[in-house]
Amino acid sequence: MAWSKLKQNLESFLCPALYGRVEYRATSYRYLPDKAGLCYIAVDKKNVLNMSDTTNLIRWYQTELEIKNDTDIQISINNEEIEAVRKDTKGIVPEDRLKVMARSRKKSEFAKELLLAQSSLSKSNFIVTANKFLSISIEESIESNDILLNILALVDRRVGKKRILNMTEKMKLKHPIVQYFYELRLSTF
Repeated sequence: MAWSKLKQNLESFLCPALYGRVEYRATSYRYLPDKAGLCYIAVDKKNVLNMSDTTNLIRWYQTELEIKNDTDIQISINNEEIEAVRKDTKGIVPEDRLKVMARSRKKSEFAKELLLAQSSLSKSNFIVTANKFLSISIEESIESNDILLNILALVDRRVGKKRILNMTEKMKLKHPIVQYFYELRLSTF
């Protein structure tokens, strides 16, 4: 699908309160085939999410250690995760240490998913993801681990106020840019 048609389709799904505020933009270089161009999402005429060629990775966090040490990221653990750590350590670790180990293990997994998602943001990936968004259900987009699918779903008119308000806990575990678009959508109510 051509960029202009794709942009038109995406903007037709924007919620009315965000129409004109959220824009999908792309640049490309006709005479420079080695330049992939840029694709970005703008909010109130400011570039919020830039997607460039994969050689220029978007990095909100530089290392897994930064994510693990970030106090703003709250990770909850359940009894199954504690039991998995207990089984791996053969039961010789004190109970309070098991919780710390389980939380650390879960934060490490979260950090790896976050960095993997960030490394795949590029113009070509945006076009592929946008086409995928247009062909799958809104529930799949919301539940996905893909940052772009989450963002496109959050600004979609098919996601109502009740569903947005019920996502509060789930959004705490999402990427900061997804949280930004969640707060933007909340501000429209």
